[in-house]
Amino acid sequence: MWKWAFVILLGIFIGTLLLVTNRDSDAATPPVPNQIPSDIPALGLTRDEINNIEIFSRVSPSVVHVANQQVVRQRFSFNVMEIPRGSGTGFVWNDSGLIVTNYHVIHGANKVIITLQSGESYDAELVGFAPEKDIALLRIDAPDLKPITLGDSSDLVVGRKVLAIGNPFELDTTLTVGVISALGREIKSLDNRTIKNVIQTDAAINPGNSGGPLLDSNSRLVGVNTSIISPSGASAGIGFAIPINTVKKIVPQLVAHGRLFRPILGIEVVPDSFAQQRRIKGVAIRKVQKGLPADKAGMVGIREDNRRNYYLGDVIIAVDNEPVINEDTLLSLLEQHKPGDIVKVTTLRDDEIMHYEVTLAEPGQ
Repeated sequence: MWKWAFVILLGIFIGTLLLVTNRDSDAATPPVPNQIPSDIPALGLTRDEINNIEIFSRVSPSVVHVANQQVVRQRFSFNVMEIPRGSGTGFVWNDSGLIVTNYHVIHGANKVIITLQSGESYDAELVGFAPEKDIALLRIDAPDLKPITLGDSSDLVVGRKVLAIGNPFELDTTLTVGVISALGREIKSLDNRTIKNVIQTDAAINPGNSGGPLLDSNSRLVGVNTSIISPSGASAGIGFAIPINTVKKIVPQLVAHGRLFRPILGIEVVPDSFAQQRRIKGVAIRKVQKGLPADKAGMVGIREDNRRNYYLGDVIIAVDNEPVINEDTLLSLLEQHKPGDIVKVTTLRDDEIMHYEVTLAEPGQ
């Protein structure tokens, strides 16, 4: 009887030993994804390294070099020449030739040249731009373009791995890896507008990376690299990217209108600097345009009496109960709506709080 018990115990021991050995073997040699390039030896690579390699292999053909060319006239001469103004990065949005980059990359350009990973270069057509979001949309006529796969920036969390591909210091198609350091940051655009909900990352972003893709570990685009904070001008581990969900809203408007299609109140406002000097809190209306929403609602601008004395009219202090501090915040609140939406506008006029319901109109009306 004891012999059978010994055999059973020996069988259990051997089976457990084999199971542990198999587990250790699996951990030491992870399965290699099919997407890894066949010319790269997989032996000794970690799962994370394999992930980095396959993402770069899959996405880099979608990343382009953007060159900003400007025309200058030589002094005391009629000769006109093109000189490089700067360069950056972009990526293929769709197979019809749309290229997304930063507005500041192509700002002031007389010509923009797009160079693909293959080395082929094309003159780009400007489709539209949104300086307030630092996004520009170009188009090239090139065959066999490979669009980038779009992700969802609402899924991002701090600590998640991200990868950047770009052309820092004109070193083309460079990969850097990091994590999401923070979400919900705010940065200023070239025209001093606030860009909200920006992604912060420690993936190295240097001059030339601007306009390039920020990717998640599934090769999906989650942001457009745009700027850094650095005392030296080089990467200091604090880079910023515009979320892809913001870009998804911008691109269709640039295709349709060439610019952001923001609904309007139909007002001209006093410059923020003037308001600050006079300690005006909110956005003071300089002029109400006749027949447009603010006029129909009864709002008024600056008034003048017979003695040429001027008096403030409505000063906008809130939209839909959200405080309005300056013109930037007013425009940001309006961008959340579309023409035809009804918004509640709160103003201060002659020390009295006024409430209006205003139906927003399309630009150009």
